[in-house]
Amino acid sequence: MKLLIKSGRVVDPGNGIDAVMDVFVAAGKIVGMDSIPDGFHANREINAKDLVVCPGLVDLSARLREPGFEYKATLESEMEAAVAGGITSLACSPDTDPPLDEPGLVEMLKHRARSLNQAHLYPIGALTQGLKGERLTEMAELRDAGCVAFGQSDMPLTNARVMMHAMQYASTFGFGVWLRPQDASLADGGVAHDGEVATRLGLPAVSVCAETVALSNIILIARETGATVHLCRISSAEGVAMVRAAKQQGLPVTCDVTANHIHLSEMDIGFFDSNCHLVPPLRGLSDRNALRAGLLDGTIDAICSDHTPVDDDAKLLPFGEAEPGATGLELLLPLTLKWAMEMKIPLAAAVARITVEPAQILGIDAGHLSLGAAADMCIFDPDQYWKVEAAALKSQGKNTPFLGMELQGRVKYTLVHGNVVHQG
Repeated sequence: MKLLIKSGRVVDPGNGIDAVMDVFVAAGKIVGMDSIPDGFHANREINAKDLVVCPGLVDLSARLREPGFEYKATLESEMEAAVAGGITSLACSPDTDPPLDEPGLVEMLKHRARSLNQAHLYPIGALTQGLKGERLTEMAELRDAGCVAFGQSDMPLTNARVMMHAMQYASTFGFGVWLRPQDASLADGGVAHDGEVATRLGLPAVSVCAETVALSNIILIARETGATVHLCRISSAEGVAMVRAAKQQGLPVTCDVTANHIHLSEMDIGFFDSNCHLVPPLRGLSDRNALRAGLLDGTIDAICSDHTPVDDDAKLLPFGEAEPGATGLELLLPLTLKWAMEMKIPLAAAVARITVEPAQILGIDAGHLSLGAAADMCIFDPDQYWKVEAAALKSQGKNTPFLGMELQGRVKYTLVHGNVVHQG
């Protein structure tokens, strides 16, 4: 297939490109930009006038629910949702059933994903066996099977000695350690931010120090071991300040924030809206504003979807009993664009947070439109509004706080290795 993408606004932060031009694709790779390569004759042409052509999005946090939770979602449904959202590369969490702590499970998942010929899947392997926080997994074998980093997802790692051994081992072999900072004992039983809303509604609370105490431990052990650490889903102003200080000290630390947390706060819980029951919890307005500012100054490296499809029955329970999580693959792009418009930052800077920067964290060759690179691309209409409705979502999970809202930015085409895998 030889493909001509004509007259689109090409936005490629990795190469500093933001201009209207043609893109030429052959044999799954980008073979020309602006000027036509010698002997190129297109089999198909996409008119991208008034559309944005950017690298395929890279998502750092998606629960695809396989294996073990197929009643919540299937690999087929969620990979379809990913490409519908313009995502061509995504990292999946190890908290499946069984967890991704054996090479055979990782190889099976990678094979299943390849057979679908949609987005590229990058598993995060379990840091400890069964995610129990007691014994380390065989990280080298899991890396050989296809894992790109190792973490605990939302499962606690309470033993500081185990954490130190994990970081020492990871540092020795150059593996990345991904941890969500939350002290399990301080957060035990909490479902909402420790603020006025939780008090008024009588909900068990999670204080900010549950994040900062754990963050302090992680940063200190990372400094001691020299491990490369990625901090998943920072949620508080104090957390942002601690990450900023760690980076200023030169520690190899990166972090991300969810698309939900840069727009929502505890006030959005309203009258027990279970779609706003998230992990980490939605925090105060000052925290939300600090997260936005942290993205702006580079303290926070990337925006992730934290895609967590939940079956309808689990969300119909009272707030405190409802299963936490929100679907997000199809909302990552429009919510990022919304943040950019509200903060009045250039489109390229926003696109960087969901393309080249998360790709660098994953350590993969993606998120850019260089000549000779794989033609993984997202083509979207930045001006088209669409209403977030259950029927409009490809994901099997319909749970999101943004149901009923109109968002701006609609994916028209998604390309993986030069093949059109989604056409809106």
